[in-house]
Amino acid sequence: MAKILIVDDEANIRTLYETEFEDEGYEVSTAESAQEALDIISKENFDLIILDIRMPGVDGISALEKIMVKNRNLPVLINSAYPAYKDNFLTWLAEDYIIKSSDLGYLKKKVAETLEKRGKA
Repeated sequence: MAKILIVDDEANIRTLYETEFEDEGYEVSTAESAQEALDIISKENFDLIILDIRMPGVDGISALEKIMVKNRNLPVLINSAYPAYKDNFLTWLAEDYIIKSSDLGYLKKKVAETLEKRGKA
């Protein structure tokens, strides 16, 4: 069972994603801030991270950079409502950049594809 960390400052999104991905058979942990995610990552291993960008305190781009310094092989999917950040070259460190949508089909597909590609499916 693949282990996923969902990082988003919106509680309703964390709850929705947690429920949806657990229903897909994944083990899911959540973090409400990038700093909390960095703390969790330093103590636990994950197979994939779903990371929001715009959060209070440390933003997702800074967190992505710190995650990649510690573990370049850990796939991160950026999941943001703001397409403009796609042009920031630091977001290119992520496995993919997904625009948030009420339809989670594409996000679920990218999670499954990424984990399969990494041999974690």
